[in-house]
Amino acid sequence: MSFRTSLDSALNIADLRVLAKRRMPKVIFDYLERGSEDEHTFHRNRAAFERYALVPKIVSGHKKRDLSVTLFGDKLASPWIVGPTGLNGIFWRGADIALARATARAGGVFTLGTAASTSIEDLAAASDGVKWFQLYPWADRKVWGRLMQRAQDAGYRAMIVTVDTVVPGNREQDRRNHFAHNVSYTPKVILDGLLHPRWLAGVWLNGPRPRTENVVEFVGPEATATELADFSRRARNPDLSWDDLEWMRAQWDGPFLIKGVLHPDDAIRAANMGFDGVVVSNHGGRQLDQAISTLEALPPILDAVGKRMTVIVDGGFRRGTDAVKALALGAKAVLLGRAPLYGVSAAGEAGADRALTILNEETERVLALLGCGSVRALTRDFVREVPPIP
Repeated sequence: MSFRTSLDSALNIADLRVLAKRRMPKVIFDYLERGSEDEHTFHRNRAAFERYALVPKIVSGHKKRDLSVTLFGDKLASPWIVGPTGLNGIFWRGADIALARATARAGGVFTLGTAASTSIEDLAAASDGVKWFQLYPWADRKVWGRLMQRAQDAGYRAMIVTVDTVVPGNREQDRRNHFAHNVSYTPKVILDGLLHPRWLAGVWLNGPRPRTENVVEFVGPEATATELADFSRRARNPDLSWDDLEWMRAQWDGPFLIKGVLHPDDAIRAANMGFDGVVVSNHGGRQLDQAISTLEALPPILDAVGKRMTVIVDGGFRRGTDAVKALALGAKAVLLGRAPLYGVSAAGEAGADRALTILNEETERVLALLGCGSVRALTRDFVREVPPIP
């Protein structure tokens, strides 16, 4: 069976995950997949979807289903925001550009991260879709301001500031693998790479080592991947404050969102300060273990600020049913993390296309079976909280 046939036979995101795991060395897949400490938050995100069941309204007469949403004036064909993920170049060379182009075809938003393997400017030139930028508040205001100005000049429509990584999460599997923003070449890692020749040829032997391109200017143009990783570790900012966020807001001309909100009080404060949106997120279970799931956090935050600002949610979305539940609860869009990464890790741009196509098809099918004509028409009437499955 050819690899193209294998990709075509992927019926769901779980199938793409299997293909990605098969193609990559364990240390690389673990970086994509694993959470922090005992991974309770990681698993809680997925388990939370079982708290809600869907309630269809039959014979509704909706021949076509509309997945479109409008975010900050941009009419989008689908409710997906492909989220900011770092070092994607270690999964597939050029992964950021592949994801951005696939997202544009799927009608969503692509978000480039500070820790991306592609620079702000190169990504902007490579894709004409709607693009947002995500800022890690590393180092000081001079660095923040420079990154924001570059994103503004390159035409990024919105700014997301991630606030839940002021110190690194305790990702024990990465520590066991000696992975910390870059790969350490232990004999075990080298052997594992040799056992995955397609990954080795495509990522490690076909050009320079992937590195965090957006911080090169703060370290030096000849900086190695290891030197840039050292900068990222040193530049954490545990003193980040609401005053800092207010300063950032003043530098950015456009929609401004905070990512990493789980408590309604923080959402209320953000709304009171004039921010445009929040992303309900626990960093995919990669930061604080034992944190509340995003789907559990979503309704109280929507009740607190849903009429005042745009509320987006991430955390373990793998199915169209997952997205429909969150949108029915009141989220305006869904931010995706691992799901499109499984696709791009399995087969590059074609794999990213397949992941987003699967999610679009599943969501359209769910809307049809619910008797709902569009994601904008979803309300809490379509979901019901139920006891956990025994």
